[in-house]
Amino acid sequence: MSTYRFDRLLAPRTVAFVGAGSREGSVGRSVLANLRRSAFPGAILPVHPTEAEIEGLPCARALSDLATPPDLVVIAVPPPHVPDLVDEAGRIGAGAALVLSAGLGSGPGDPGPQARILARRHGLRLLGPSSAGLSVPSRRLDASLFAHAPAAGDLALVSQSGSVAAAIVEWASRRGVGFSAVMALGRALDIDASDCLDHFAADLRTRAILLCLDRVEDARRFMSAARAAARAKPVVVLRAGRHRTQDVDRGADRTGPTVTHTGALARPDAVYAAAFRRAGLLAVQDLEEMFAAVETLGRQRPFPGKRLAILANGLGTGLLVTDLLADHAGTLAEIAAQGPRPAGNPVSLGLDAGGPAFAEALEPLLADEANDAVLAIHVPTIRSDAQVVAAAVAGVVGRARQGQTRKKPVFAVSLGEADAVRDTYAGAGIPLFATDSEAIEGFLHLVRYREAQDDLMRTPDSLPRDFSPDTEAARQIVADALRQGASWLDPIAVGALLGAYGIPAVPLTLAPDIDSAAAAAWPLIAAGEAVALKVVSPDIVHKSDIGGVHLDLVSEADVREAARSILTRARRERPDARVTGFGVQPMVRRGRRRELIAGLAEDPVFGPVVVFGRGGTAVEVIDDRALALPPLDLTLARDLIGRTRVARRLDAYRDVPAADLSALALTLVKIAQLAADLPQVRELDINPLLADETGVLALDARVRIGRAPQGRYGERDRRGGGHPGFAIRPYPAEWVRSLNVKDRTVLVRPVRPEDEDLFRTFFEGLDPESLRLRFFGPVRAFSHVFLARLTQLDYARAIAFVAVEVDPDGKERMLGAVRLHADANHDSGEYAIGVGRDARGTGLAFALMRLMIDWARSEGIRRVEGSVLAENRAMLAVCRRLGFTQMRDPDDPGVLKVKLDLGTPPPS
Repeated sequence: MSTYRFDRLLAPRTVAFVGAGSREGSVGRSVLANLRRSAFPGAILPVHPTEAEIEGLPCARALSDLATPPDLVVIAVPPPHVPDLVDEAGRIGAGAALVLSAGLGSGPGDPGPQARILARRHGLRLLGPSSAGLSVPSRRLDASLFAHAPAAGDLALVSQSGSVAAAIVEWASRRGVGFSAVMALGRALDIDASDCLDHFAADLRTRAILLCLDRVEDARRFMSAARAAARAKPVVVLRAGRHRTQDVDRGADRTGPTVTHTGALARPDAVYAAAFRRAGLLAVQDLEEMFAAVETLGRQRPFPGKRLAILANGLGTGLLVTDLLADHAGTLAEIAAQGPRPAGNPVSLGLDAGGPAFAEALEPLLADEANDAVLAIHVPTIRSDAQVVAAAVAGVVGRARQGQTRKKPVFAVSLGEADAVRDTYAGAGIPLFATDSEAIEGFLHLVRYREAQDDLMRTPDSLPRDFSPDTEAARQIVADALRQGASWLDPIAVGALLGAYGIPAVPLTLAPDIDSAAAAAWPLIAAGEAVALKVVSPDIVHKSDIGGVHLDLVSEADVREAARSILTRARRERPDARVTGFGVQPMVRRGRRRELIAGLAEDPVFGPVVVFGRGGTAVEVIDDRALALPPLDLTLARDLIGRTRVARRLDAYRDVPAADLSALALTLVKIAQLAADLPQVRELDINPLLADETGVLALDARVRIGRAPQGRYGERDRRGGGHPGFAIRPYPAEWVRSLNVKDRTVLVRPVRPEDEDLFRTFFEGLDPESLRLRFFGPVRAFSHVFLARLTQLDYARAIAFVAVEVDPDGKERMLGAVRLHADANHDSGEYAIGVGRDARGTGLAFALMRLMIDWARSEGIRRVEGSVLAENRAMLAVCRRLGFTQMRDPDDPGVLKVKLDLGTPPPS
């Protein structure tokens, strides 16, 4: 339901309160006291079956006795009574309910599901149960259990844990940091983190979002909301229980059994970290780091650049900070000489430096373009007063910002800080930290946010045109194995599957017995090659654990002896295992090749994940790996490689040439594509994957298969197509079309991120009048950020179709495009369209609009809306033919609002 009725929850005019009885110290009484203490301007309406009044407020006997429906109902009653109250609140037309009651959402006989069903029947939004409340300071609404009412500000805090939310609010109250809203989600039967991200991403009063969670229920909704929010403003996330393997709420093992190396490496904490990274969120590890983020974001906006200048009254203190910056991969600015002061960073003023010395040194640093931010560190001494220094720093910064178009960020550390010092820095909008480590963390939060934004906007490399997997052959391989009841592909099928996706592998011959193994090995041995012999068993995944791999066999006798040894040990150590034969392969000398691992694992929350790292039998002990959510492009694949320690070994060193990173990145993209095409592939383990300057080679691989996951993300996403388990909707290849328009056939396909140059060329070829009709004003430049927003789509909530002509060499020329972006509720979508001059009058605009409408219907979107200049008669004619209604924009008479109700099909 996303942001539906959030206005009734966060900006209520009336609040009804059920459960605030006469008992002192009860949850309901405590929250009611906070609500009254916050001077809520609306009506507070207590409801109690026997009390005549509570805290001097007259009581109604039931919700239905209230004269007018309340916007918000606060419920603090025993769990069995909650469903009836939710039903009653819905029936009288209440907008939202805050459920403080604990004990719902788990256990036998749980009334939580019933409450959720009743709420959704009436369109009532639920916050909770087990919520610690909510607070909206600008509305003077504090219906919470927090010890201090949050101050007004522009940070939104959303937390599944009430205690974590209370800790952050209490810390912020002592630091003068304020919030646009604080929401404690509790068990989140209805309103969840995804809904809150959607709301606060669009909230003009919110500059940054703080998110505290321990679990994600609907990964696809979460990833879509998180990616959209992170593009709009900083989102800092703290996850509790990172190393927990059991879901406390359900008592279920979230990791499940793992049988492959990739499965063992894809632990829940690593998968969550990969998801947060892909969404562009700033992940912090603990409350201390979250506090540093709050202090930073509460005072300072994100800024470009990462070079830090350090100013301190002591060289030792400054050097400690430079060490911390280097430890966290930060960048130290180069500082030129300033008068008698020599060049160098940090700038040391001496232990007795006071306010004038700090002011004199800080002014040139603020004006210096060789640094992007300044950190001022003060250690109080008997000759250097902290308050005087704080006033001097605040004064210099205030004067400098008056003349700066880009206000350079300044951070401060005052060891042994006092309230007056804190107030001085807060008044100047300067983040203040108690320690140098907190300051470096705070600085780097903003640096990493900017880098994450750059990563989100980075244009990926185009995939090689010759990468065209044989998906039909791959599907047949998996289908045949499933029909036979197999849960693992046999080695021949594994080789064929890798071959279908162009992943080079060592050829393998399957031999059912010792004699056939010797016969298969003989041609290789006769040619002077050594042979590797491996056990083949659907029940033995790690062959080396039972001595199931013998290498460097150079005679038939060696092969027969190795085969007998494998059978003997397998029968002794795994008597239950079915041994179906032996795999015979030519020996591959590793030489200068690096031994890697690559594959797929399946996470119960986020679905398939791509795993890459250092390979070999000790892969789990070494634990050098990185994870990424598919789908991948070449840019994301290179980033995945770069996040491992083994990446450094892929570069050239001594007489060893660098490995072919392009081939390795393409292999990871192929693995991700395999996951998208074949939901029945549940785990894939290539270990080792050998890499050198000539490319990659899969030396050994195993593939676990099973029925495709069904219904992970609800009805809407099942209609959306693609892999049903992907947390990120993959490229919707099923929407590629060939359309006949007048005398030509054009290819129409969903837009890809690498289409940026295609769009730039198209826009640059449009005349100024066409651009004005399309963008409602003159457009002089098409920046990377502008084009990235048009081409990098979240297919879960937006689509864009581009029409192209393809020449004999495969080069595309863009003729036009249409796009539709759904709102957060997935209820309506706003469209935009542009067609080139040479495609006008061909019917292309009409065809693109029809295709966009078909997509909207398939997604369950109820209406399509748009804005058209009144003088754009051609577009208005297309809209009339398609059945759009038209009306003047009350705010701009030169614009017409067009709308199409998708309850009926468009005219043919």
